[in-house]
Amino acid sequence: MMKKGLLAIASVFGFACASLNAQEPVFHELCLRPLQGDTAMCYVVKTNQIYEEGLDTMPQIIFWRRVMTMSPDSGVLSMYGKRNMYGAMSVAEWDKLGETKQNKLRDSIRTQYGLDSTTRILFTAGKNDFYNAGGVITDINKAVPIFVQQGVDPFYAQAILLIESPGKVRKSYAGAMGAFQLMPSVARSMGLKVNKKVDERKDFEKSAYAASKLIRTICIPQLNEMLSKRGIACDSTSLWYRCMVLHIYHAGAGNVDAALNVINPTTGGMWLVKELWTTKAAQFGNASQNYSQLALAQMLEMDVVLGKEAYPAGPAEKATPVDK
Repeated sequence: MMKKGLLAIASVFGFACASLNAQEPVFHELCLRPLQGDTAMCYVVKTNQIYEEGLDTMPQIIFWRRVMTMSPDSGVLSMYGKRNMYGAMSVAEWDKLGETKQNKLRDSIRTQYGLDSTTRILFTAGKNDFYNAGGVITDINKAVPIFVQQGVDPFYAQAILLIESPGKVRKSYAGAMGAFQLMPSVARSMGLKVNKKVDERKDFEKSAYAASKLIRTICIPQLNEMLSKRGIACDSTSLWYRCMVLHIYHAGAGNVDAALNVINPTTGGMWLVKELWTTKAAQFGNASQNYSQLALAQMLEMDVVLGKEAYPAGPAEKATPVDK
């Protein structure tokens, strides 16, 4: 058990949205938590709002948690968008069915659950070879002070590190690099050197600094402008606002704005983020829809690592294969 004195709370500045009246900076909390079976302490951002909003019970979040903890040789069948799960099987079993029998299985699921014939049923393989909440907590602990120093909500450091490149320096097919997956042009605009000889995106501290600057100078102001022009008030420490910032970080303001034009919101809230999960516009597609879902799911998985929460229920039964 952690001693009471170690439950010290660190004050971190948050910033009010432009659409609210000017006010003193608000504060939210960091807490010191030990890893299970370890005496080392680390700073993590509290995840209380996820539970308060009931997001831990949302099918999309439960789906991603299941996928994140499954090995790549197994997978789940789910509904596109809503992510209701209908069963699990090995990748070998799925491949052995072949396209015709895979489609028959999809049809049997639609019939069993009373779904429309156009409902898309997807098979998604496990991704525990990529996602590793426990393995990235040390990086979170290093990034939090950098974000705080830059006056940026450390929630973003935690969320991005958990899903972009967990514990490893990776390069995406699109060219993004480093723990915070910055594109070359973005990294340069934030002051990093990226050329044939030097790529400072590989430097964790410099990458964290650039990511925090990007959020502070680009993502947050652009979100505030989007919300202001729609007359939407907000609180920068609310979970829905933070999720919106994450979507801009990933997809870009123009694509998020295009999605908002489809939704046409007049108020804010988690309902708006949930609408984004099923909205397509411009280049705001499947990966963009999933972004905040992945972040929330990984934060809950981090709670499991820290011993805070029990693992959620997964698909209740194995998918029933069609007759051979």
